[in-house]
Amino acid sequence: MSSTPAAPGSTALDAAVAARLKRSADGLLPAIAQQYDTGEVLMLGWMDDEALHRTLTTGRCTYWSRSRSEYWVKGDTSGHVQRVVSVALDCDGDTLLVKVDQTGAACHTGDRTCFDADLLPLAR
Repeated sequence: MSSTPAAPGSTALDAAVAARLKRSADGLLPAIAQQYDTGEVLMLGWMDDEALHRTLTTGRCTYWSRSRSEYWVKGDTSGHVQRVVSVALDCDGDTLLVKVDQTGAACHTGDRTCFDADLLPLAR
């Protein structure tokens, strides 16, 4: 991702924050989006340093698309916006929890959450 230029006017992620991140080999962190007031888990996206910087500074969730190799802001094409309420880093520094106020569906399938359509059976 380092070859992808930053957006005009953007700056690097705060060095103190960047130093705490434990990224995957491809420079990404999983980012779990959760509805801030209900606790509903909405989706999982991926962020690199620039996507996190944009998320923290714009108040809108920006993710890195692994399939398209580009940044995308949740809701820019669908209208299903994620307004950021808070961002937390887990104890290991390798996962982000982004609490959002979700407008409309979070899942690209049109469902409210990515985790309600395919429940797996539990052995009992």
